[in-house]
Amino acid sequence: MKKSTTGLLLAGGLLTLLAGCATRAAVTTAALAPAQCTGLTGQRIDASRVGIPSGAAIIDSAVMVAASAATINERAPTPAGKIEPALPQHCKVLGRIAGMDARAPFIHFQVNLPAQWNGRSVQYGGGGFNGVLVTATTLVPAARFDAPVPLARGYVTYGTDSGHQNKPGEPPQTFAMNDEALVNFAHASYKKVRDVAVAVMKQAYGKAPEKLYFVGSSEGGREGLTMAQRYPADFDGILARVPVINWTGLQHAGLRDGLALVGDGWMKPAHAKLVHDAVLASCDGADGLTDSVVSDPVGCRTRFNVELLRCRGAAADNCLTDAQVKAVRTLHSPLDLGVELANGVRHYPARGPSGENTASAGPTGGWQAWWTGTAPPAFPPVPANGIAWFYGAGAIQYFYARNPQADVLSYRIQDHLPRAREVSALMDSTHPDLSAFHARGGKLILLENMGDYAQSPYAGIEYHQAVVQRLGADTVKRFVKLYTAPGVDHVGSGAPANAELFPALVAWVEQGREPAGLELVEQETKAPFSVTRARPLCEWPTWPRYRGGDVNAAASFTCTQ
Repeated sequence: MKKSTTGLLLAGGLLTLLAGCATRAAVTTAALAPAQCTGLTGQRIDASRVGIPSGAAIIDSAVMVAASAATINERAPTPAGKIEPALPQHCKVLGRIAGMDARAPFIHFQVNLPAQWNGRSVQYGGGGFNGVLVTATTLVPAARFDAPVPLARGYVTYGTDSGHQNKPGEPPQTFAMNDEALVNFAHASYKKVRDVAVAVMKQAYGKAPEKLYFVGSSEGGREGLTMAQRYPADFDGILARVPVINWTGLQHAGLRDGLALVGDGWMKPAHAKLVHDAVLASCDGADGLTDSVVSDPVGCRTRFNVELLRCRGAAADNCLTDAQVKAVRTLHSPLDLGVELANGVRHYPARGPSGENTASAGPTGGWQAWWTGTAPPAFPPVPANGIAWFYGAGAIQYFYARNPQADVLSYRIQDHLPRAREVSALMDSTHPDLSAFHARGGKLILLENMGDYAQSPYAGIEYHQAVVQRLGADTVKRFVKLYTAPGVDHVGSGAPANAELFPALVAWVEQGREPAGLELVEQETKAPFSVTRARPLCEWPTWPRYRGGDVNAAASFTCTQ
């Protein structure tokens, strides 16, 4: 893509910002020459360098990449994805880790080594079912669009495809039929790549990183919490946005909620808008301001009554049939799994209300993207179906029934309980004992978007409550922060969604400065990325209430409980 003059201006501003940061932070830096970069090609990293059983790693290529200016990709499906940030000169390292099972796919990885290193590293998490190499050159989760990425700040960054590669014409869950590939997706690949990346840093710079961070959203958020739970000594700070931590519950909820739409239960986009407008009419002004954002979605549960939308005559776009009302009630209800899974979990929390018709996200937001789709659930799922049905039905077949032809209409978790518990123990990042992560000085920031229908934000809230119950509120507040973003969908659309969370995490880890006074901003996705409105980023269980003044300024709101 052609580099714009705007991008060049952004790069210039970035250099100024970085120069200012360098004067404020005492860091141990290291330089990397082009010859040192290319010399990494062909290097072998022995399996003994990895802290868990693993095959050896090989570096397939290492090339020096010139600095580049920021550009805008208007075709990207998510707001943050439209930003292709400025990058410094760096060494792009591509490699793979061999499996122990000859039938298991390689774990591919990318490590980006800046020419001027600040002694730190950031591992990026993936998304969906992975299977695509994470380049670790993009914005971190929830970052402001005008913020420099970690690589531009001097961090080594790295990511992985989690140990399998998507193939055209195959469902993305197919890999789960291989035991090692499933374990890699669950947790092992992120640990293996972390240790290999540290070995690469030692080879390139002559030393290991002083601080290690992990950032991830959705599946990547689950990966971040997995690292805190399974490998608590590996990271100093973790940022997890909209994490899909109650994974087994989520896939079964996706199946249940999809089945609720079969037949007369399916709703057209007009019905999603109908419900969305009714939710706003019931709940929008409860925070003191009518701005199309439901700031208190918990309170909205008692204010919104779907019964008022029931058709009194024939089915129409301006009312809901009995089957459609039942479908909405299903979505708004927790799923009782009827069995106990890993860490005593027995249910998946409800979703909604708010964010049903997040229009600004296009095909990636609201009910249409995640639940209803543009066509009723098909068997097998088709692209026109909601993503939750596509993901949930496929996960049931490949992860739990382990039969690509399994009939999801007749599936019952009780009939596959040993396997369900085995997968739950692998995939569900719900272990509340973070004492080891706390003991090593780790810090964790969680962000839940309250208009999310890809997963329930209340799953993360319930997890935080479980950690508090296990360790005590006084202990937890010293190393965990849980924030919520009202009206924001899974990918960051619908309301102010961006905040300086990663810099806040670093300051908390390295300076002991507890995050405070953070703001959520909504920005244009073009330079200079002007802020159109802002809200305070409230720590759960508080939410922003309008107290007067400029309706687009964060200072006009206060976090209230």
